[in-house]
Order: sequence, then C-alpha cells, then structure tokens
Amino acid sequence: MNDLSQASASAFHLLLSGNSEIWEIISLSFGVSFSAILIATPFALLIAFVLAFFKFPFRRALISLFNTFMSVPAVIIGLSLYLILSRSGPLGDLRLLFTSKAMIIGQIMLSFPLLVAMAHASFQAADRRAWETAITLGARPFRALFTLMYEVRFGLIAAVVAGFGRVVAEIGCSMMVGGNILHSTRNIPTAIALETSKGEFAQGIALGMVLLVLSLGLNAGVSIFQGKGDLHT
Repeated sequence: MNDLSQASASAFHLLLSGNSEIWEIISLSFGVSFSAILIATPFALLIAFVLAFFKFPFRRALISLFNTFMSVPAVIIGLSLYLILSRSGPLGDLRLLFTSKAMIIGQIMLSFPLLVAMAHASFQAADRRAWETAITLGARPFRALFTLMYEVRFGLIAAVVAGFGRVVAEIGCSMMVGGNILHSTRNIPTAIALETSKGEFAQGIALGMVLLVLSLGLNAGVSIFQGKGDLHT
C-alpha cells in the first residue's frame, strides 16, 4: 500500500512539475490521435451518408464490412501495416515505418470503420425530409448535407469521440509501426507498457491519469452538449 501511495505521489509530481519527457509523450500521443481523427472523419462521414441515403449494388455488403472491421484487433492492423511499410513491403521505399506518420496511418485505419458505422446509424435515424427539403429548396448537395449533419450532430459527435477514444488508448498498432522510440514515436499507451514492465510505476500512473481525465472530460462534454440539445427540442 505504501509503495502504491509513493508511486501515486510521484506521478502527481511528474505531471505538476512539468516533466519534459512526460509532457513530450502526452503531446505526441494527442498530436498523432487528433491528426488521425481529423483526416478520417470527413471521409468517414461522407461514406456513411452515401450508405444511408443512396441505393447501389453491394451496399449492404459494404455496411457489413465496416461493421466487421470495427472489431478487428489493433495488433492485426499493426501487423498488416508493418508488412506493407517494411523494406520488403510494397511501400517500403517511402521509409514510413517507425515514424509518427505510420502511427497516424494506423490510427486512421483503426478509427475509420467505427466512424463510418456509428455515423451511418445516426444518418439512418435522421428524417429524410431534411435532406429532401433542402434539395427541393435549391440547396447545393454539400449545403444540404451540412443541414442534415446539423440535425444528427449529437450522434456524429458521439461517433468522433468514440473514434478518438479507440485510437488514443490503443497499443498494438502503435507499438508495431511506431517502435516506441523515445522522442519520436513513444505515445501514452506504449510508454505505460514500457515503464510498468520496468517497474517504473510512477510514470505509468501519471500517463494513466491523463488518459482517465481525458476520457472523463470527453464523456462529460458530450453529455453536457446533448443535454443542451434536449433543452431546445
């Protein structure tokens, strides 16, 4: 119990003292995950909208495929990307393996199916008349799409939050394509795994606190936002 108390006290000290190594890891982790979500979200929303509002061959097969890919383990995505980006792989000449760019690509692959599936469910629950009315009144397709997105904004925000939560805490893909290199590709989950395996619990607890506070903050923000929306309906 004393060891745990000491480790927790040391963890607070690391965070509050502005430890450069800790905050560098936090900054890299958030930067990679935010970049992945920012890149993946527009394309995911567009695909989700098309799947929800248009009929075409293999549409149901695509929906099933995205739903299936949601449950693919991160380590499988990491292994696949490792084989593609390794020197003997088809994209080996790009020299992306063990870089933050490779981590961003991996996290895009992880978050994309989840974003599409959750956004598709939100679009399906929307009133189709919002889209049809906007088009009838002469709105351009993208303007009509933004109108529809506003109608289902709570579901779309929840999808983005869930996507970010999936990638910011994953370890398998980041470890395989990032290599857990200090000052380069070491993010929060890989640092926690490394430090706790070495018996350095203080740093692991400090980084775990950051993830916990982030998770609570995101969920609280979504709940407050949804609550304000309920007041206006």
